[in-house]
Amino acid sequence: MGESWVALVVAVVGVVGTLGAALLTQSRADRTKRRELAAAAEQQREDRRHAEAVRRAERDEARARERLELRRGCYIALNTAARQYQIAQVNVAHALRAQGDPGGRLAELEERRIAFRTTYAEAQMIVPDVVLSSAREVSHWLNGGYGSLKRLVAAGDDTPTEQDFERFQERVDRGWSLLARMRGVMRRDLAIDDEDEEPTG
Repeated sequence: MGESWVALVVAVVGVVGTLGAALLTQSRADRTKRRELAAAAEQQREDRRHAEAVRRAERDEARARERLELRRGCYIALNTAARQYQIAQVNVAHALRAQGDPGGRLAELEERRIAFRTTYAEAQMIVPDVVLSSAREVSHWLNGGYGSLKRLVAAGDDTPTEQDFERFQERVDRGWSLLARMRGVMRRDLAIDDEDEEPTG
């Protein structure tokens, strides 16, 4: 009977070992599969995070381009309106100096003043402070020139003197310098160049 017990024990141990090995193998396979699934899930999360970061970066870049285009359009309009306002003032001064009727030139000046005021108001909502500071200085200067011209026109029979026109010309020269400075600030903001422009008419 001893040998049959030994054989039975050996058989039981063999069966238990075989079953245990199968269970152990299955357990390891399950653990490996769970790790693979966890790694795949983590990779998917990482891919989603990366895709979202790329979408955010593209959206931010598109917004930055839109803002740049908006500022560029505003700068072009403001520069153009300021130059036309200044030129209209010069035209009125020339008409007064020639002792002609400045009526048509005054109407043009009024149109240019309103156009500049409109573009300046838009710029106040769009442009950064550094550009707005320069535009504010130009606006103040041009409006001061407008006031000077209106006083010369209102003089009526008191014809403006050559000295009045010389003072106004000094104003005009300073106005061109301020316009050139404003244009330089705008160009730097648009990253077009870093050099100050020379004043031009």
